[in-house]
Amino acid sequence: MANEIQLLDKVHSRIDELRTSLNALESQVHDLMDIEKAEAVMNTTGGNMGLTLFVFALAIFLGVELITKVPSQLHTPLMSGSNAISGITIVGALIALRNVPADSPMVIFLGTLAVITATVNVVGGYLVTDRMLGMFKSKKEG
Repeated sequence: MANEIQLLDKVHSRIDELRTSLNALESQVHDLMDIEKAEAVMNTTGGNMGLTLFVFALAIFLGVELITKVPSQLHTPLMSGSNAISGITIVGALIALRNVPADSPMVIFLGTLAVITATVNVVGGYLVTDRMLGMFKSKKEG
């Protein structure tokens, strides 16, 4: 009987430890959810504008450096290959437009403009690539 009582005491103490651990874990989850909400608010209000501008400036310098190092014979094939990147831009702009609050018409306008511009870029790039590749096809004499 004494062993059973000791075993029950151990079980009860272990249950109490688990409850304490569960409460601590629940508190951490709530804290994380609050952090995620704060990050979501910052992302929709432009809280990362400094980082965004830094990445933009870095992309400009990298692009200029890359383009100046490419021989002129490779510019057209390189640009035709970059159409896939513009396609990714379209997907990103559509995803960004999906998450825009309805009460911000300027953001909606700029997002729509980004989608239209990227689409024109992709279509024009594929037309130029098709024309360039057409120059290398053999001409059939009729």
